[in-house]
Amino acid sequence: MILPVFKLGTLALKAFCKPIGNRIKKEAGFHPKFRQSIINIAQANHRLSTKLQRRIYGHATDVAIRPLNEDKAVQAAADLLGELFVFSVAGVAVIFEVQRSSRSEARKEAVRKQELEAMKQRDEELSREIEFLKNRISELEKHAKTRGLSSIFGIGHAEGTKDKVKAG
Repeated sequence: MILPVFKLGTLALKAFCKPIGNRIKKEAGFHPKFRQSIINIAQANHRLSTKLQRRIYGHATDVAIRPLNEDKAVQAAADLLGELFVFSVAGVAVIFEVQRSSRSEARKEAVRKQELEAMKQRDEELSREIEFLKNRISELEKHAKTRGLSSIFGIGHAEGTKDKVKAG
């Protein structure tokens, strides 16, 4: 029962993260210090991605890269921050799910070990009981050989007792 509710909660969290990410995108460009920070991040991201693309396609990498204009830089950084927020929430949800799953598996493994230990203990008890019964059978066989079969069941002894009672 808890698993479907948890999965539904995870999906709801992801759904709520997208509007929050969009809100971060909108608000990112309004604060002056934060705006300059995200412009720097966007310019660095632009330089890195352009260099990577040039290397992948085999173009010259020593050519100057024109910086993004301020509005495009703010928009690119805001998009990056929004996606980073959604991605980090999804990552945390995945990590939480993996940890929950591993705890569940650990509990199941502990139960399996307990069951296995109980079965081993029962097996040892049965082995001891079998050994006891084997010893008892061998004692009875020895007793039967030395006294005869009638002494085991008390046949001869009971008749001898009746004769003594009648005589007495």
